[in-house]
Amino acid sequence: MVNQIDANGVILQMRALAARMQANTPATEAQSADKPAFSNVLKQTLDEVNSAQQKAANMANAFERGDPSANIADVMIAIQKAEISFQTVTQVRNRLVSAYQEVMNMPM
Repeated sequence: MVNQIDANGVILQMRALAARMQANTPATEAQSADKPAFSNVLKQTLDEVNSAQQKAANMANAFERGDPSANIADVMIAIQKAEISFQTVTQVRNRLVSAYQEVMNMPM
């Protein structure tokens, strides 16, 4: 499948980011040249989640229309993948908002 979300890759990226933030080591120019920016990773992840949701919806519609190539097992798997990826993005958003609120409440 072309538009498959790599949940393990997303989790590994989140853990690496958390470890770097806990260690409080800013990225150097050499590190940032080798690795994509957080905003680019976030946008790519959101695009992948959107693609998974659209694919699941299209597969479900094809099954509902009675398309013989639409297998119920594949439809259910696509729907579950889309749901899990959306829940993951929602949790990341919640953590980012929480971190932002903590930073904003810090005394200067």
